Amino acid sequence: MSANRYTYLGPEGTFTEAALRTLPEAATRELVPSVSVPAALDAVRSGEAAAALVPIENSVEGGINQTLDELAQGEPLMIYREVLLPIAFALLVRPGTTLQDVKTVTGHPAAQVQVRHWLADHLPDAHWESAASNADGARMVQEGRFDGAFAGEFAAAQYGLVPLATEIHDAANATTRFVLVGRPGRTSAPTGADKTSAVFWLAEDHPGALLELLQEFAVRGVNLMRIESRPTGEGLGNYCFSADAEGHITDRRVSEALMGLHRICPKVRFLGSYPRADAQAATVRPGTSDAEFVRASDWLSRCLDGRGEQ
Repeated sequence: MSANRYTYLGPEGTFTEAALRTLPEAATRELVPSVSVPAALDAVRSGEAAAALVPIENSVEGGINQTLDELAQGEPLMIYREVLLPIAFALLVRPGTTLQDVKTVTGHPAAQVQVRHWLADHLPDAHWESAASNADGARMVQEGRFDGAFAGEFAAAQYGLVPLATEIHDAANATTRFVLVGRPGRTSAPTGADKTSAVFWLAEDHPGALLELLQEFAVRGVNLMRIESRPTGEGLGNYCFSADAEGHITDRRVSEALMGLHRICPKVRFLGSYPRADAQAATVRPGTSDAEFVRASDWLSRCLDGRGEQ
């Protein structure tokens, strides 16, 4: 395994690369772009890279389905870090291009969702075609295949382009969440401001099936920060659920919720416990702290010994 190599969704000049470079350890690693999210994660599985940074969620469109599906399938991987990056787009063009010259535009599909109102207002007749990434769109503009690309302003110099418009976004405070993924190993120590990710599968589709799963979290006071259903590929009606829970697997409320899921689900994939990028401490509801779980366990032991409180 190349312990000194990190990969990311490329090519150079993507928001993913910008997010990766915010991590202190990135300064001492060889950073290698991958052509897609599956390629980046497969590089980790094969040992070609020690870790991969990939987008998993954004505040406008929600979960990144390709990443969610790749983490749910194939050889298991684990999340060790997350990065939150504010997103604003620039319209990158070849030097000398005016707004009236822009007839064709490109960018990642997620970018289209975040700039569509700007497009409708400023380039209502422009034809959009999706690119593998925003930086790849910039490269195709450089090659003359499109008139403009929506990408990070920082990508302009990389591809010999200029920003025709900047700070483009339909939603204020748009943010994309990225995760640093590696091969399974020990989780980092709890910080008090952590997140736990997992994927779990329904045993069967019946009324209340999802409610039964959610109750494993609810009765233990575990807040679900995100939950999304994804098809398993095994036919209509077959779904798994990707979720982020507040807290660390070493927290009793979280570990017991995961054990509860393991009892009733045919499959549960633990994706890791890791520090929250926003460093916001978990909210612990009354009756769900580790100390209260220990006291309840001690009481049960006394009951078994005939010393329980009546």
